[in-house]
Amino acid sequence: MNLPSTKPNCPNFGSGPTAKHPGWNLDELSQSLVGRSHRSIQGKEKLRRLIDLTRSVHCIPNDYRIAIMAGSATGAIEAALWSLLGLKNVDVMTFDVFSNLWLIDIVEQLKLKDVTAINAGSGSLPNVNDYNPAHDLVFTWNGTTSGVAFPNADWIPDNREGLTICDATSAAFCVELPWDKLDVTAFSWQKGLGGEAAHGMLVLSPRAVQRLESYTPSWPIPRIFRLTKEDKIIENLFKGDTLNTPSMLCVEDCLMALEWAEIIGGLPALTKRCRENSEVIYNWVEKTPWLSLMAESRSIASPSSLCLVVNTLQGKPEKDQRDFLQSMATLLRQHQAAFDVVNHLYAPPSLRVWSGPTVETRDLQILTSWLESAYNQVLASC
Repeated sequence: MNLPSTKPNCPNFGSGPTAKHPGWNLDELSQSLVGRSHRSIQGKEKLRRLIDLTRSVHCIPNDYRIAIMAGSATGAIEAALWSLLGLKNVDVMTFDVFSNLWLIDIVEQLKLKDVTAINAGSGSLPNVNDYNPAHDLVFTWNGTTSGVAFPNADWIPDNREGLTICDATSAAFCVELPWDKLDVTAFSWQKGLGGEAAHGMLVLSPRAVQRLESYTPSWPIPRIFRLTKEDKIIENLFKGDTLNTPSMLCVEDCLMALEWAEIIGGLPALTKRCRENSEVIYNWVEKTPWLSLMAESRSIASPSSLCLVVNTLQGKPEKDQRDFLQSMATLLRQHQAAFDVVNHLYAPPSLRVWSGPTVETRDLQILTSWLESAYNQVLASC
């Protein structure tokens, strides 16, 4: 069977860490402060610049505070959950692997009782009408493992009583986030920016800061999650004084990505690239009979994490489905045409293609022919 004659220039289509931005060069990391303290004058300057560039590129309001956290978006979300929840009832929207993890932490670790799970299956979004604005809300903006995303946040009222806590790790830098609707937002460097892993960002609205300074949870808070001291927010944390030691190599890499984002036109350019990328795959799926979106409709389909179901595998045992997908992935990997295109182990058997702003549209166009070829070759061998 003939294989495509052209390969993607960058075959990295995994959803985190994602492909590096176009023009990325390892030599540029020579400016990083390796072997230096992050608490040195130069170290603090770089961390403050990273926070300032994050605010600038993502158009975050000046009265919102931004901190660099340990443990990627997971650490940032956990810090918010441990520090802020417990005052009000909590609504948790679950529709993918990671939103389910936040529900488990809230119920089994924090052991909160007044919790309502607003559930949806993979490919669907929860019913937003079930959300009570008097409650705190924990939700994921983009379902990385289910291929769906909220198209907007119009359903969150401005006069809400509770806080909104959003895991935006696969949405940040891929969509325009409505900051007036988000009180706590967490994301990582390794998704939309293509940065290195292990570091997260925590963005707090004035409402979230007021909660932090007026409410103390009944449980002890691990030091790595503490955002206050003596009932006052730790201001230096939001000026680059991190709670732990960050990798200055990773900091430099993230700075490179943010500077690239500014050069190409900031958030409007990033979201445009993301939309154009996702259209390539979604238009191809529409004319490919053996493939479907996991999302139940294009209106809620993710613009960055594209989850695809192989129709001809439906009804077969799950092991057989996963074996087929892994065989496709193996062929693509052997030919260095695509890496990491199988969805998360805990997601339904499916393919997953990252189409964030660091991916080139032409590479996705070439990828479609390789996916087609890999499918036909594996099917012929069954």
